[in-house]
Amino acid sequence: MKKLRIGHLSTMYHTSFILMGMDWLEKAGIETEWKLFGGGPAIVRAFEDHELDIGYIGLPPAMIGIDHGLQIKCIAGGHVEGTVMIATPEFLTLEECRNDRTLFLNQFKGTTIACPPAGSIHDVIIRNYVKEAGLENDIDVLNYEWADMIPEAIADGEIKVAVGTPSLAIVAKRYCDANIVIPPERLWPDNPSYGIVATCDMIENLPETLLKLIELHEKASLFIRKDTEEASKLVAETIEIIDADFVNDMYKVSPKYSAGISEDYIGSTMRFVDVLNELGYISKKLEQKDIFDLRFVEELRL
Repeated sequence: MKKLRIGHLSTMYHTSFILMGMDWLEKAGIETEWKLFGGGPAIVRAFEDHELDIGYIGLPPAMIGIDHGLQIKCIAGGHVEGTVMIATPEFLTLEECRNDRTLFLNQFKGTTIACPPAGSIHDVIIRNYVKEAGLENDIDVLNYEWADMIPEAIADGEIKVAVGTPSLAIVAKRYCDANIVIPPERLWPDNPSYGIVATCDMIENLPETLLKLIELHEKASLFIRKDTEEASKLVAETIEIIDADFVNDMYKVSPKYSAGISEDYIGSTMRFVDVLNELGYISKKLEQKDIFDLRFVEELRL
């Protein structure tokens, strides 16, 4: 059987780390080669260079790749609402600003918001959030090719505000005294923080392998939801540089894990089409059929 080349991120709530730590894939007869990337756009470039078969990726960078002619489709969900905004203690939260976006963002005029790579889901969400408030000329967004460098920038005093994953939020809280100022459900409801993307060649030629993979991906998602403490221990042992309490805290920030592709997941994804177009990331009006292939989740009734 073909060895699956899977691109993944350092994002600890992805099921990639569960599947790496368990022997489920091996028992299913699936041989894998895991490749770590700094962000979704880098995974898209690897797809373009024919280096990957499957990717764990936020949907916006995948959509940018599809717009540019890349033959990939989202075949499973993974998680929704995985972007949070954090800031050092001198700043108010959105709730403390009476949920007034403009009032909240005004406090960041003249500052720079740190963010994962350009074209990542976090980048698209925060640029749109600032643009809708009419403050794109007053607030800069600085993209980091490796989002793992953002906490260091906060600790060094270079940055006071950032957007990123729940992992970033927990690191920043632990080591930089930063707090969540906008929770994930308030930035962009149901946003497709990641899904499983595969090449069209894989979809057509190895559908049974992909079906098995998605089945195990859902098993891992269920493990995270139902046995969070054990999942936390496993991920901590797999990664080795963090403890189980850290992983557990991270899982709780936005506990919406599923391999399914819901109508809300699709609807939120399609909202990105106009935003990506307005921000200049894509040139075409992508349709649902351009982005999703639902045959596997429908067969598994996810």
